[in-house]
Amino acid sequence: VACAPYFCVSFQDAIRTLNTLQTNANYLEQVKRERGDPQVQLEAMKGFLERSGLKVEDLDQLNIIHVTGTKGKGSTCAFTERILRNYGLKTGFYSSPHLVQVRERIRINGQPISKELFSKYFWQVYNRLEETKDPGHASMPAYFRFLTIMAFHVFLQEKVDLAVVEVGIGGAYDCTNIIRKPIVCGVSSLGIDHTSILGDTIEKIAWQKGGIFKPGVPAFTVPQPERPLEVLRERARESPCPLYLCPDLDAFEEDDKALQLGLAGEHQRSNATLALQLSRAWLQQQGYQGVELLGKRPVPLAPAFRPSSSMVQGLQDTEWLGRNQVLQHGPVTWYIDGAHTTSSVQACVRWFRQAALNEEKPVDGSEVRVLLFNATGDRDTAALLKLLLPCRFDYAVFCPNFTEVSVVGNADQQNFNVTLENMLTRCLENQKKWNRLMEEKVGQDLWLSPPMHVEGVGGRLKPDPLRGPLLFVPSSERPLNSNSLVFPCISHALQWITQGRDPHFQAPATKGLHLHPVAGTGAVLLKEAAAIRVLVTGSLHLVGGVLKLLDQSLSQ
Repeated sequence: VACAPYFCVSFQDAIRTLNTLQTNANYLEQVKRERGDPQVQLEAMKGFLERSGLKVEDLDQLNIIHVTGTKGKGSTCAFTERILRNYGLKTGFYSSPHLVQVRERIRINGQPISKELFSKYFWQVYNRLEETKDPGHASMPAYFRFLTIMAFHVFLQEKVDLAVVEVGIGGAYDCTNIIRKPIVCGVSSLGIDHTSILGDTIEKIAWQKGGIFKPGVPAFTVPQPERPLEVLRERARESPCPLYLCPDLDAFEEDDKALQLGLAGEHQRSNATLALQLSRAWLQQQGYQGVELLGKRPVPLAPAFRPSSSMVQGLQDTEWLGRNQVLQHGPVTWYIDGAHTTSSVQACVRWFRQAALNEEKPVDGSEVRVLLFNATGDRDTAALLKLLLPCRFDYAVFCPNFTEVSVVGNADQQNFNVTLENMLTRCLENQKKWNRLMEEKVGQDLWLSPPMHVEGVGGRLKPDPLRGPLLFVPSSERPLNSNSLVFPCISHALQWITQGRDPHFQAPATKGLHLHPVAGTGAVLLKEAAAIRVLVTGSLHLVGGVLKLLDQSLSQ
């Protein structure tokens, strides 16, 4: 007990020190600067690894499964890890980003490493890098690179039997690509994302993803459009390595008995079939027997086989927070999915509409549908929002990815590269795009848009403390009428959406406030609705903030 205060300070200091190594925004800028010569990046990463006390050859001991893709790579990794854990193996799992706590990125046997272990390994790696500073080079790796190095230390010292490693961005230039001898590689569904780094066509993106292929190491991919699939084939020939195309999950199902998946959504079926092939290939390479083929198939189509009971159970038991997740809190049902690309938002819409339709319709009251959305980076938010229109939301709510206006004391959410002002500006832009889409779809709406407050001559946006958590602007800058709102943080947004109907949130204070019509009228409808259905999407960071508030245990 006497050590507890010291440990708490040490762990929080570790998180805050980690944050000074830059967050994703700076890492992306760094990748952009260095992308002309991937060898420079990989050599720099190898240098940091060696300064931390490891060599690239040491990573061969980890029996790595290396997975990339545009969408579904995290879910594929989660399926794969759960399947192999069912074989009694000690698993390591490295993924990104984290939703609530940074410890989620480094897992042992499916669980985030403890605060004690995180603090122990963070300071081990950090202090070694401090001691080996070179004045001629960067003394510390950036945020994601540091965590990647730290993950390798954790997995080696904790003696895992295997490590499932999810690529951060792309593949060829990604810092995880210092792995030289994985057991097997996987490529999940390809799409358009991170275009400023990976290229503006799906073929260029496929070239980047195929950069993780290694000589003689089997690689698997799911059905892709023909042109990017041909790029992957060419990358495999260059390596050279065998590349196999996964059959549909139907091929693994006997007697029309569907395999049960722990992750919802039709799109998870392709992630599951990729995970089955990765698991089987890893088991075969390591000498495990007992997986029965269901028939010969010509290469490059990977053979279907009868999944073992461990595989079947693994698929069923897989959990991956923030992806097609449903939480029922009294009359409020939360549909949570971190979709942030065109194809993943399309899949999210299909899942949400089906999931919402399956819910019992209120017998004696109304149903209100709310969209909670944010998007960051170079994504085309107008295109993403347009895909969400068929869900017929009664309200669209926009807010930054901060749980509270102030993130002091919440080191896991600190981001030194993006200010609240920047994020609010982006939210207002997203709101205007939504308003235009609504006007194109249904013409003039009856709702009035929220006023906003602009400070000073330069037009700085800020929350108005005298008028509550909503944002305000001059009438000359108002978009046309719409049922949309902007809040300065997730907490304020959720308070308004739930109106005291969810036991996790207090009703928003309204006494003395002059709420605009959308907030006031909406509050009445939300208070009286028999069912409130909320879709949270557009950003995994937004999803993480929402989950942090909905499930306090995730912060423990």
